[in-house]
Amino acid sequence: MASVTSTYARAFADVVLSEKLDAQRATGELRRIARLLAESSDLRRVWENPAIPVEQKRRLLDAIAKRDGIEKPVRNLVAVLIDHRRVQYLDGVIQQLEKELDARLGFAEAQITSARELGDAEKRSLEMHVAKLTGKKVRAKFGQDASLLGGVVVRVGSTIYDGSVKGQLEKIKEAISS
Repeated sequence: MASVTSTYARAFADVVLSEKLDAQRATGELRRIARLLAESSDLRRVWENPAIPVEQKRRLLDAIAKRDGIEKPVRNLVAVLIDHRRVQYLDGVIQQLEKELDARLGFAEAQITSARELGDAEKRSLEMHVAKLTGKKVRAKFGQDASLLGGVVVRVGSTIYDGSVKGQLEKIKEAISS
């Protein structure tokens, strides 16, 4: 499945960049279609049923695209997934697409976990520090974990920066025990 989703994601990322589409809008429109698909078992049955003619499936897609103001390239990607009986991979394609666009546009996604709720100024400051560390623009998602006791843990891809009190105590414990 990973190769299927990444193939479609890479191809659509090429379209987004070559056509100079708004990447956030395109992914948002894809998410909207995926949400419709998840919420409507009837829609899912129609699009996944090989006995229903492709033209009928496309007319339904066109009606949804017109109603929701979906851009033509987004509509075309969904049509290709329907045509090749791969619409069930739409969520995976969206996830891969977001990663592909982030990589091509120089973004890094950071998961920042703190012991307490952070203020807006603290969040911006952390984002700036992570951007300096990675050399990329940062999209941060913030979470809380009271077990950290204080400080923050930042995860960027597979790299973890542990500035938490809990992490420091564990390092001290290791140093003492060795």
